[in-house]
Amino acid sequence: MLNINNGAAQIKREILVRIAKLQLAGKLEEGVHYIPREMAPRNSEPRRCCIYHDREVLRLRVMARLGHSVEDYDDEKKLAEYAKEALEREKPTEPMLTVLDDACNACVRAHYMVTNACQACIARPCMMNCPKKCIDITGGRAHIDPEACVNCGICMQNCPYHAIIRIPVPCEEACPVGAISKDENGKERIDYSKCTFCGACMRECPFGAMMDKGQIVDVIRKLMEGKKVVAMYAPAIAAQFRAQPGQLEGAFKAAGFHKTFEVAVGADITADKEAHEFEERMEHGDTLMTTSCCPAYVRAVQIHAPDLIPCVSDTRSPMHYTAEMAKKEDPEYVTVFIGPCLAKRKEGLDDSHVDYVLSAEEIGALFVAKEIDIGECEVIVCGQQPTASGRNFAQSGGVAEAVRVRLKHPENLRPFVINGLDVAGMKQLKAFGKAAAEKKPCEANLVEVMACPGGCIAGPSVITNPKVASAQLKKYVEKGS
Repeated sequence: MLNINNGAAQIKREILVRIAKLQLAGKLEEGVHYIPREMAPRNSEPRRCCIYHDREVLRLRVMARLGHSVEDYDDEKKLAEYAKEALEREKPTEPMLTVLDDACNACVRAHYMVTNACQACIARPCMMNCPKKCIDITGGRAHIDPEACVNCGICMQNCPYHAIIRIPVPCEEACPVGAISKDENGKERIDYSKCTFCGACMRECPFGAMMDKGQIVDVIRKLMEGKKVVAMYAPAIAAQFRAQPGQLEGAFKAAGFHKTFEVAVGADITADKEAHEFEERMEHGDTLMTTSCCPAYVRAVQIHAPDLIPCVSDTRSPMHYTAEMAKKEDPEYVTVFIGPCLAKRKEGLDDSHVDYVLSAEEIGALFVAKEIDIGECEVIVCGQQPTASGRNFAQSGGVAEAVRVRLKHPENLRPFVINGLDVAGMKQLKAFGKAAAEKKPCEANLVEVMACPGGCIAGPSVITNPKVASAQLKKYVEKGS
């Protein structure tokens, strides 16, 4: 997994902060044009061929952060016009992802390469074990015939000097469902009919070419209009900031939000309903049920593992129940879910109770733009305190455990956790689906699936190292009721 501390992520966050500051000052249309120039000044070291290419790529990145698809780029259109359209937009638009052609490195096809560490040893296990006989030793070094190589990797496995390495295409490798491939120009394209919006490509691309479309402009506009905008923060968000319990609520208030809802309260509702549903299903002879709170997983089943559809819980997600509570309290509330997940943006568009979905990066940028230091914020105690198990939804294994503790007979539960939906995880899902369709007994009767390895605390839009977030989540969970 690409470390979140990287240059592409820093550029993205800087653009978000600059946009937020301009908008809060009422100067977005006036000032957005200068962002590329300010971030790539005339005498700076270019990241690409020249400073002007850098500025063009930055211009496209700004466009995505304003919530536009860069595929709709018009060379004659000014950034101010895109900003104006964003400020007048009633709803975010699909798809959730956009690909920056100019930023895409057009990585060469995944292949194996012999490095200078090759010793041309007498044993020559790479050459001896190659099933296609495509390796020879000349000039004191092994060479791979790219035309004959089938990328089996046996040469790399056998080299005692680790002199053979694999050069991957990160976004293609990260996609568990084969939704990304190259076009005729070598650039990457997303097949949205296959995409689950897990965000893995966005997280892994070292050039930042895979981007989500922002909604920060929409939310700031509602805040500045004086609407009753409410923040609904996921448990994973509590793990992104070093703060005492209640200080995050104080930060949301300082940012202008009318009220805050912990989505962990919605997680309690989800866990209650899923525990009840599990008991009913088992009583009626079902052999398997899966959780349903991860929208990327649910979409993966719908598109790629249809045999498993009857096993997916009918229970809605914590985001849905939290938004439903908010709208019941006051239909005029503008509900904003805040989480580290790309797939939630898609789920939010399909849920009438959810108006907007902000990423951890976006809310972090808003705090920076408004100079809010969470550690200095007042402590605000919310009315309804969630349970520890509800708050623990944010990491792998948390949902299954929340269901287990609610069962009348927890000893009957046989959980299985798929911790990260990669290619192997997809095969596992299909195996469960096949077994369920054929009414064969499974090793597990409850399968929890988290698309991101480690759970939501390692989502594609986090701003804190998942290991640090895990430690901070533990403290947050311990404060649950």
